[in-house]
Order: sequence, then structure tokens, then C-alpha cells
Amino acid sequence: MKNFKLPLTNRRSFLKTSGHLLIGFNLFPLSFCSTKETEELKNLYHGIPERPHKGREIIDSWIRLDAEGYVTILTGKQELGQGIRTALMQIAAEELDVPFEKCRIINGDTGQTANEGYTAGSNSVEGSGSAIRQAAAEARLFLLKEVGKEWNISIENLKVKDGIILGPEGKKKTFWEILNGKYLEGNITGEAEFKSPDRHQIIGKPYQRAEILDMVQGKPHFVHDLRFPDMLHARVVHPPSYGSKLKSLDTSSIMEISGVEHVIVDGSFVAVVAKREYQAIKAWEKIRAISEWEKSAIKIGPKVLFEDMNRNSAAPQQVEKHLDINSAIDKSAKTLKSTYTKPYHMHGSTGPGCAISLWKDDQLTVWSPTQGVYPLQNTLSDLFGLKKEQIRCIGMPGSGCYGHNSADDVSAESSLIAKQVPGKHIRLQWMRDSEHQWEPYGSAMQIALEAGIDQEGKITAWKTQIWSDTHSTRPNGKAGHYISARHLENAFEFQKGGFSGGSYRNAAPLYAIPDRELLLHNYEGPLRTSALRGLGAYGNIFALESFMGELADLAKVDPFEFKIKNLDNPRAIEVLKTLRNKSNWDNRDQDENVGYGLAFAQYKNSASYFAVLAEIHKSQQEGKFKLHKLTGLIDAGQCINPDGLINQTEGGMIQSASWTIMEAVQYDAIGITSKDWNSYPIMRTNDVPEVEVHIINRPEEKPLGAGEAAQGPVAAAIVNALSSILGRRIYDLPLREYFS
Repeated sequence: MKNFKLPLTNRRSFLKTSGHLLIGFNLFPLSFCSTKETEELKNLYHGIPERPHKGREIIDSWIRLDAEGYVTILTGKQELGQGIRTALMQIAAEELDVPFEKCRIINGDTGQTANEGYTAGSNSVEGSGSAIRQAAAEARLFLLKEVGKEWNISIENLKVKDGIILGPEGKKKTFWEILNGKYLEGNITGEAEFKSPDRHQIIGKPYQRAEILDMVQGKPHFVHDLRFPDMLHARVVHPPSYGSKLKSLDTSSIMEISGVEHVIVDGSFVAVVAKREYQAIKAWEKIRAISEWEKSAIKIGPKVLFEDMNRNSAAPQQVEKHLDINSAIDKSAKTLKSTYTKPYHMHGSTGPGCAISLWKDDQLTVWSPTQGVYPLQNTLSDLFGLKKEQIRCIGMPGSGCYGHNSADDVSAESSLIAKQVPGKHIRLQWMRDSEHQWEPYGSAMQIALEAGIDQEGKITAWKTQIWSDTHSTRPNGKAGHYISARHLENAFEFQKGGFSGGSYRNAAPLYAIPDRELLLHNYEGPLRTSALRGLGAYGNIFALESFMGELADLAKVDPFEFKIKNLDNPRAIEVLKTLRNKSNWDNRDQDENVGYGLAFAQYKNSASYFAVLAEIHKSQQEGKFKLHKLTGLIDAGQCINPDGLINQTEGGMIQSASWTIMEAVQYDAIGITSKDWNSYPIMRTNDVPEVEVHIINRPEEKPLGAGEAAQGPVAAAIVNALSSILGRRIYDLPLREYFS
């Protein structure tokens, strides 16, 4: 379809052709918006007009009612498999009083949606959901006022049901009849009231996610499935290890392979483009076989990693300061000191990174599984020296994300290739070993804890020390954060910048402890690291809640009672008491071949509350064990979709169990040796335990982020269960040697 340009002043005329009500709303202060620009609309692909990125007449985002009878919600948040499309549509449908089936949603597109940064930190329903709820309530009020004026009736005498406004004497009119081809626009006034929870018909009910049915039926869904006419396929030959540089490559022999159209060499960035994907793979294999590289060794090996952390970390950062924490601990009736470690973890996305780019008429369009279309746009702007307005990033589902995986790298690389082959859609997919070797990992961590308790089992003092590399090198505007941008002839410098607070996420205990200190030792490790689901919360909660298990043993107090004794948060206490009841703790099987472990946390000490009981059985194999069951209980405030909340929690529990029992990145001086699913095993279906999740629904409370609540507590619960059945404490992950 040929592109066309539509001036901003005609935008209302364009929408008026079918009748629209737009309710605009602000998600953030408009610090990133410019009031000087009057950009043009562009129709870059059929059916969805691009809205301006900025401009004085455009609010950050909108809810749209059109004359065809649908409601469209636009959000800058990405659907990453967490079910936010369904949840956000439920919120809009509830507040508008329209059937859920009337709602549609558009996610993450710099041509249409708001700049909501990254979809991360379990903030989508809590943040976007709140804004969408407000806009939907405002749209409902706007339409009531329109009908009230038309009928000369006070809106207090009107009711709404299923998108129909009902008045006295049998009067009724649908929302869409009110539009009748007219273009209407309103903004947030603050006058609209939310529906009370006792009137909810959609929020709090389970709704099927349409995309799951598509996936089960094998329909095109992921960015991997996207196809364009005359699209070309590409593969990138990454260096064999960190720091390697290309010495020589005979490209002429590669061009002789059937279907190969381009071989691109720019410094140590090497790519091949072919008509068919299999042809690109054959060329990729040959390039790997004949290319020569100057290799660089990894100096800090896995056997000395934690020793090196102790020796070469920066001076400790005082996150929580205490004048004399050691003295406070020493005064306690009983004291304990333990050190825990976790290895580097992969995202391990089921499908390798994939993106499609088109470079045409000085415009770059990228279809990407990124977690943030606007940060991607910013960084591509830096990479190519283009104005951001020349770049459109369209979010697509990827097969596995959970943080900063390869999605942004593969998007940049497909764009680098597309620039060399203008006018053609370039589909780039990473190979599995490239995915395993080059994605950013979750950092290895070391956590040292010291504490004291009194005679009654109350914690009197607590000291935490953390050693960790950064948990965020997302490429938000800095091209040097793309791995291949560092391999170009004119290479971009990687500037790691400051260390993020993600390193000490959830390190501060939620427990009521009078004397505390928290120190962070920032560490420049040997491997590439960035955001992995939960950031430092997984390692910190694993250590904190394992240590709580040790302290309960030291105090000789039941683990549920020990936690409750040291809490003053009523919701946290209720979560633990409810789990105790749901798991039938008091009547548990106390056979010596069964072990139990309890753990609890409130994610980020501000999001969902989650507690879990792990049950481990001795295996038939001598000295081996089997994770038999995980029973979880979550309080995420108001529950929008119970099925979605349970799915997210179950998935997080299983993923955490896999991290805890099986996963660790293996490497040596030559490079990463975890190159496939054999060398980096993950939990298979036969290993998955029985998983049971219960919900405390609080419709009177705001929704809380839930997607990352389970990771840390599950790790600690498994370790506590294993320690109980072994009769000795376990401090280091993974636990692969203990499980059959």
C-alpha cells in the first residue's frame, strides 16, 4: 500500500468519516512532549493510521468509541504473555458499562500509543489500568451529558446498561447512536466517579485470553510468524566470544550459495541476507566455518567468581545506614550469620530473538518484541543519527521475554541490515546458540546476612550485604548498549553507567526489625548482565527467606508463627494465616521422607503479597529428591481477572523452580559454554510439580503488580524444604545435584 500524508489539521476530518469519541488522558507529566511540533499523520500499513508522536493538540493516550460499535483502548504497555490486553479491556468495559466483547486494544506502537517507557516491574495494571479506568469513566460521563442535553434530563435520572443509556418513559439510546457520524473529543475533567466494587460485572470475573486460543490452534501470533511480500531472511554471525574481532572472511564463496543476495561486513559485524530462511542458515554455517577471529579470554572464571566479588567490588553503598549494627546484633540473645549465592541466569526465551525492519524513503519501521517501543525508537535514533520522527517501532508478541533479553539487539541488527538493503522487509532471527551466548543475563549475586533474636523469637537487629553486577543495561537512548553496535567498524562505546536500585530490590526485610543496615557492593562482572524478571528481588528474597527459615530453627518456633510474630503488616499476616489454612499445615504429612519449606515476601515491599509452601519428597534414586507440590497464596489487591492472576502466579512459580533447581550459565576462559538446552537445562513438563494458587481478592483496594511476585519466595521455600529433609542448610544455587 502506498504511503500517504495527512496534515494534523485534517485529523478530525479523517476520524469523522466513521464517527468517533476520543477521551484523552495524561499518563505522565508531559515533560517529554514538545508543543512546537506539528507533525504529520502517516499511514504506514493498512488500516491503522499513525497518530502524531507529540504535539499540543494530542493528549498522551485515549479511549476511542467509533460508530461501528466498538471501543478501542490504546496503551503503550506491551503484551508479553502476562494477559494485560484482557485485563485492561476488562477495566475499560467495566467503567464504560459496555460488553467486554465490544472492546479492542492496541499495544505499544510509537505511531499510535502513549510513551509509557518499558513494560516492566509488574506495573501495567497498576499504572495503565488506573489511567484507562479514569478515561473510561470520563467517556461514560461525557456520553451521559450529551444525552442529558438532548433529552433535557438530568444525568442523575439516566442509567447505563451494556452501552445503552436508559431514560424515563422508555427512552434509550446506544453510545454509538449518540455519535451518529459525529466527531467528539473530551479530556479528563476529574468529575467522573468510578463504579463501586459491589456493582462490578466484569472486573473480578475470569475472561479467556483470545491470544491463547490462537497459539493453541497454531495461528500466526508471534513476530516470528509475521510475513511480508518479497521479504528477505537474514542471519547474523556473532563473534565466538566476548571481545573477539574479525580477522578475515572470504565473502565471495558465500555469495556463490544459492539464494544469497547480500553479505554484510562492517568491522566485526557480519550478516547474510537470502531469499529463503534455509539459504540464510546454510550461508551462516559456512561463514562460521571459514571466518577467522582474534579471540579474547574471559579472565574471571566461575570457580573464582564470588572470591573476585569480595576482592574487587566497589566501596559499599549504604542503602540503609546504622551507627553500630554489629554491636546491636551482638547484644541479642542468639545470633546467626550466613552467606548465600546465586549464579548467572538466562532469560532462555523459547523462541530466539526475531524482528523485521523496513528502510524506505528515509523512514525506518521495525516490528519488534521489545518491552519498550519508545526506548527502542530513542536508541535506534542514536544508532543511525535519525530523527525519532523518522522511526516507527511497532510492538509484536515474542516467545518469552521476562526482561531485557535479545529483543532489542535483534531489532537493531535487522535495522542495520535493512539500511544496506532499502525497500525490502528484512526478517532476522537469531540462532539458538547466539541467543544463549549473547543475551544479557541476570547477574550472579552473593548475599551475606547477620541477625540477632531475643528469647521470645523476635528479631532485634539485621544486617544485609549484597554483591551484584548491574541489573539494568537496557538501551534507552544509548546505541552502545546494543551488542552489535560495539562490533561495527565505527563502534559505539558501551557506557554501563550507574548501578540500579534493582540490585537491592526486596533486600530490606518487610519484618518489624528495630535495628537494620543494608550495604550494596557494586561489582563489574565478567559476563553481560541486564534486567531479568524481578531483577535482584529473586536473589535477595531467596537469601532473606532462607535466612528466616534458619532463624525460625534457631528460635525453635514454627515457621508460620515465627514470621507472623515478626510482622506488623495486617495484610502480610493474613496471607500467611490463609496459606496455613489452605495448605492444611497443621495436618501435614510428617513422614521423614517429606520436607516442607515456607517463604513469603511483598514484591518490592509495595506490590503483591505472596506466600508459598514447598513440599519435597525423597526420590526412589538414592540421595535424590523430587519437588512434589507448591502451594501459593497471593494478595494483589483488587483482582481484575482471577484466571490471569492465577496463570501469572503459576508461571512465575514454575519458572522460579526451574531457576532454583536447574539453571546456571556455564562459561570458561574461551566463552559461554551453555549454548543449547542440553548445556543449559530447564525444567521439563515431567519435572513440573503440582501447583496450587489461592487468591485473596480485595476489591476495595487498588490492583497491585503481580507478575514478579512469586520468583523469590519459591526459591527460598524450595531451599527451606530441602534443608529440612537433609537436616542441614543449603546456601548455594542451583540445587541440581539433589534432584532426580
